[in-house]
Amino acid sequence: MKVKKYTASSMPEAMKLVRGELGSDAVILNSRVVQTGGFMGFFKKNSIEVIAAIDPDTEASQKPASMDKPYKYKPSVKDDESKKDSQTVRMNPKTETPPKADKDLLKEISQLKEMLKGTGKSEGVSLPEPVSRQIQYLRDQEVDHEIIDELAAVLLEKWYLGGAKASEEEITEWIGTAIGHRLSPLSFEGVSFKKKFVNVIGPTGVGKTTTLAKVAAECVLKHQKKVAFITTDTYRIAAIEQLKTYAKILDVPIEVCYNLDDFKAATDKFAEYDLVFIDTAGRNFRNQKYVNDLKNVIDFGKDIETYLVLALTAKQKDMEEIRKQFSLIHIDQFIFTKLDETAVYGSMLNMAIKFSTGIAYLTNGQDVPDDLIEANPEMIANTILGASTYE
Repeated sequence: MKVKKYTASSMPEAMKLVRGELGSDAVILNSRVVQTGGFMGFFKKNSIEVIAAIDPDTEASQKPASMDKPYKYKPSVKDDESKKDSQTVRMNPKTETPPKADKDLLKEISQLKEMLKGTGKSEGVSLPEPVSRQIQYLRDQEVDHEIIDELAAVLLEKWYLGGAKASEEEITEWIGTAIGHRLSPLSFEGVSFKKKFVNVIGPTGVGKTTTLAKVAAECVLKHQKKVAFITTDTYRIAAIEQLKTYAKILDVPIEVCYNLDDFKAATDKFAEYDLVFIDTAGRNFRNQKYVNDLKNVIDFGKDIETYLVLALTAKQKDMEEIRKQFSLIHIDQFIFTKLDETAVYGSMLNMAIKFSTGIAYLTNGQDVPDDLIEANPEMIANTILGASTYE
């Protein structure tokens, strides 16, 4: 691969220089306005600086495969082995160097990745068309641009090492594998059964009570655990009655707690139970006052696992604000609800990476206990890439 920098007075002139030396198959990696000339700091002119690249052995591109049936990422044996390397927290998976790979080519690819990283935005770089379409799909899924930049660097490396030709199905496979590697160091285990108390918190309208009932039902029916309910949601009578209904169906006890003394009494009462599920009031947790109120009712010093429930229909900025408000409370994992009410899933990946927090469950409906899905990196990748279906 040949990489060159060109400076011209206009973009048409720069493109003329690129085509004249590198040919029509050249790829524009970056372009920007620079100032040249001048005298003693004055009278400088604006010019266009273009970085372009060409693979001399590039063959005529083939028609890409249809995206009607997107690739479904499945972890390979190498994926499983890579999970053992828990200290590798990065987007770029380990890549085996082809036996005949030219060292100069690898060096140039590394330079390309650094240039891409340096731009700060992958949309500022002209990518090979099949790669560009896949990157645009990730933008449509509202994946953060920093993550997209990392993925674009991975795709460029694989694209050129593979001879600058690959089907869109292969490129999607690369993306799925990269996402799986990036998420693999995080926890995706759901209820661990290592702690007695399971607490769900979150804003109004995300479905906390129903989600709590789904997880409790799974523990009763699938794992034969002896469980009990505590609710601190004393702001809505309907919420108490809803959880009482679930408790009656599952034949488990329930206690309503109005303050910290009630909470301590309830935990003592349920001392012999395997798991105690705690429901909390849905409040506007963008207001720190309500977070403090929550701490006045629940003893977070207990042997407790806490899950932050967020709806995938919410704006990511609001999700981030809520997560930051809980900075003084340890959040073990996220639970994302309303999977069935949206077609955009990038916020799951964004939140997990931004806050280094795994995902326990997704919910895709109101049915208890059926509409509960245990999350894992493979499933998250497939969901974002449109390769998972949930009935």
